[in-house]
Amino acid sequence: MLSFKHGWKNHGISQSRSCKGNFLDDGLMEGFFGILKREMFYVFEKQFKNINELEDAIRVYIKYYNQKRINIKLKGLTPIEYRQLVLS
Repeated sequence: MLSFKHGWKNHGISQSRSCKGNFLDDGLMEGFFGILKREMFYVFEKQFKNINELEDAIRVYIKYYNQKRINIKLKGLTPIEYRQLVLS
């Protein structure tokens, strides 16, 4: 496990858990990654010719998710529409 963590450090990645065995901290991100894979990756995974295409597609999806994706929990609004409604 230590060599695995060392590899993360070499690539500028840090572990997201606050302490050993505390999976609750990761709940929101695990949920997001599940949605990302279900809505974006599993349907189109064979279309990506290389890692750069996949990274670009993930960036586009994250922008869509944060700005344009309609969410029932946000009263059927996009995140931007909901923020404007709450802040006004």
